[in-house]
Amino acid sequence: MSLRLNNTAPDFTADTTQGTINFHEWIGDGWAMLFSHPKDFTPVCTTELGYMARIQPEFTKRNCKIIGLSVDPVDSHLKWEKDIEETQGAAVNYPMIGDPTLAIAKLYDMLPAGDEGSSEGRTAATNQTVRSVFVIGPDKKIKLQLTYPMTTGRNFNEILRVLDSMQLTAAHKVATPVNWQNGEDVIIVPAVLDAEAKEKYPEGWKTVKPYLRIIPQPTK
Repeated sequence: MSLRLNNTAPDFTADTTQGTINFHEWIGDGWAMLFSHPKDFTPVCTTELGYMARIQPEFTKRNCKIIGLSVDPVDSHLKWEKDIEETQGAAVNYPMIGDPTLAIAKLYDMLPAGDEGSSEGRTAATNQTVRSVFVIGPDKKIKLQLTYPMTTGRNFNEILRVLDSMQLTAAHKVATPVNWQNGEDVIIVPAVLDAEAKEKYPEGWKTVKPYLRIIPQPTK
């Protein structure tokens, strides 16, 4: 199954380093970020998992849970977590999904459905497409998906920036321009006609073009 933005994130039940979860129930009524890894004890992923442990409070402030996945069993993850804490100076305190049968990697279209076998004997190169990020909204829809090459560490500060943008635009009829940072000016979406805009933004806006109307970021 090919996944696209605004598809419902596939639900599943799986073992994690923090017990068995049902994914949709685990998400609850907030946001969630699922990020995957092609193999345990891989160098780039080790740095990513450690960094995510350090910045988890930033996701918590945004009502966004984080969960990892690697195509290996949970007992392997638990051993890897010791290396991550030792080398990165941060303990992984979010759950890591075990996916030794490749079922979830296939469910999320990170591996071909026809791939046979289990994680045993597979290498990081074999699983190189299991390097994805999915941000999922309270409605269980996929709001963002990215796939990175194995040799490039992911920029999770960018994921936070996009999360800020998506949460802002979910609450207000605005969009965020190129390279936007939280607190900067935003754009009134074209679907909001001037009459409605005058009610919502009585202070007015800057019209660059009829389709490009700039306002300060809404605060409520």
